[in-house]
Amino acid sequence: MLEAPLTRRALRARRESRTPFAHRAATFGVALGLAGLTALGAVTPAIAAQSPVSPTVSAAKGSATDTLLAISEQAQATLDAAHTALGVASTVEADIAASGLDVGVVDTSIDTDALQGAIDQLSALDLLPALMLPDITDATATETKQVLARSAVLRDRLDAAEAKKAAEEAAAKAAAEAQKAAEEAAAKAAADAAAVAAALAITNTPEGAQATAAQLASANYGWGSDEFSCLVSLWNKESGWNYQAYNDSSGATGIPQALPGSKMASAGSDWESNATTQIVWGLGYIASVYGSPCSAWSHSEATSWY
Repeated sequence: MLEAPLTRRALRARRESRTPFAHRAATFGVALGLAGLTALGAVTPAIAAQSPVSPTVSAAKGSATDTLLAISEQAQATLDAAHTALGVASTVEADIAASGLDVGVVDTSIDTDALQGAIDQLSALDLLPALMLPDITDATATETKQVLARSAVLRDRLDAAEAKKAAEEAAAKAAAEAQKAAEEAAAKAAADAAAVAAALAITNTPEGAQATAAQLASANYGWGSDEFSCLVSLWNKESGWNYQAYNDSSGATGIPQALPGSKMASAGSDWESNATTQIVWGLGYIASVYGSPCSAWSHSEATSWY
C-alpha cells in the first residue's frame, strides 16, 4: 500500500533507507516532480489495496524525496551563511565605531534589514511549502552576498585607516626620539664644553700652567724635577707664567714669549687663549734648540734671552 506523505524532517532517514530499486527508477521520479509526490500522498488506502503501487511509481516517489531533501539542505546551508554574514556586518560596524577613525565615508552602517527578513522567512524551513523554498533560498543568498560585499568594503577602509594611523604614530615616535637624541647630544656637548672651559680656566692660571708643564715635561721628554726647576725660573723671568703676556717692544707673546706669537699656531689654533697649547710649543722649542730647560736657562742668564 502507499506510504503517507513525508515531512522534511524525515527526508534524510528516508534517503538512507531507500531501496536499490528506487535508485534505478530515479529518472522517472524527477519527471514526476513534487506534484507527483503530492498526488501519491492523496491516494486512499482502499484504492491502494485494490491497485498496489507499481515499482515505477515507488521509484518516482523516492526520486522526489531526494529532490526535496537537496532543496532543504541547500536552504539550511544558505541560512547558516546568512547568519554568518550578519555576524560579520555587526563586527565591522563595532570595530569602526571603537576605532574612532575616519574611514573615508560618512555612512559606516551596513543595511541588514532585507537579509534579516529573508532569514526570518527561511527560518520557517519546516513550515514553508516545498515549491517556495528555492526562491526564498535564492533571495537570501543574494542579500547575504550584498551584506558581505558592503562589509568587505568597510573592512578594507578600516584597515587602511588603521595602517595610516600606525604609520603616523610611528613617524611621530621616530621624530620624538630624534628630537630627544638631539637634545641629549646638545646637552652633552654643552657639558663637555663646560668641562673644557673649567679645565682651561684652571690651566690658564700660573699655578695650573706650571702643573701642566710639569706633567708634559716628564711624559713627553723625561725631564725630572731638576729640569723643571730650571723651566720654572726661565718662564718666571719671561712671562710670569701668564698666557696673556705680551712684550710691547718686541712682540713676544705668551708664557714662552714666542716671537712672533703666531709661531705657536703649529701647536694649536687656540694658542692665543690656551696656556697648554703655548706650553706644548715652548717645550718643543726648548728641546729642539737647547736640548733641555736648564741649558735654555743658562743661555737666558748669560744673554737675557733664549
